[in-house]
Amino acid sequence: MTVALVAIALGFAAGVLAGLFGVGGGILFVPTLVLLGLDQVEAAATSLLAILPTVAVGAWNQTRYRNLDWRAALVLGVASVPGAVVGVGAAEALPEETLRRLFALLMVVAAAQLAWRARRA
Repeated sequence: MTVALVAIALGFAAGVLAGLFGVGGGILFVPTLVLLGLDQVEAAATSLLAILPTVAVGAWNQTRYRNLDWRAALVLGVASVPGAVVGVGAAEALPEETLRRLFALLMVVAAAQLAWRARRA
């Protein structure tokens, strides 16, 4: 029961952050899922699947505001398929600890980029 409540709270928080900033899913999902007992690959895969409803609702809403460039979205989506295949292969080949450290590095770089942009604005 506690795991279900944490998952519900996590989903809600990710939805709010995604709606506000356009980010949130992976930043929240992956570390929390690892803390709940999933390994890094399972957590990343679960995060990618769980973010699909948020993406669908966000895209639908932004289409109403005419903020979505469907052509660019299609190009990015199609180009991401081979990238995802390569990423899965790399994730399965790397040791768990290395994968966690790389994810942590990604989070630090993302945080630094956000801080840099906020400082410049």
